[in-house]
Amino acid sequence: MSDRKGFVPVVAEHGFGPARRSAEHGFMAPRRSAEHGFTLIEMIVALAVFSLAALALLRLEGATLSSTADLDQKLIAQIVARNVAVETLTDPMAPALGETSGEEANAGHRWRWQRRTTRPGDQRIVRIDIAVLDMAGRNQAGLTIVRQVK
Repeated sequence: MSDRKGFVPVVAEHGFGPARRSAEHGFMAPRRSAEHGFTLIEMIVALAVFSLAALALLRLEGATLSSTADLDQKLIAQIVARNVAVETLTDPMAPALGETSGEEANAGHRWRWQRRTTRPGDQRIVRIDIAVLDMAGRNQAGLTIVRQVK
């Protein structure tokens, strides 16, 4: 049956194909048929790989949520800065040189703003720098505008 001396292919029952004899160990290692599924080791390795991928996705989701919350705060702070800029530009009198500060409520949060007015080289305009800070004092937004002095 075989061209090698001492090797006889064995057909095992229950779906295993021909067996091979290991020369080093002298035992028969049956070939696994595709009909019997995966071994326990294969399932454990697959589960470990899947778990690592799932953990990476959860970590990414957490970072995304954190970034979204930060973006939301910065967007609201930009709106506050623009509101202060509109009030400054629509006031009939140009703001006095120096620093001014105040508080605004927007989107359910309290915001502090600081406005610094300086005169650049041209005497006909003033530069107005607006900074918006959260109540912890962290700078969340900034805006610079120029206004004509009347």
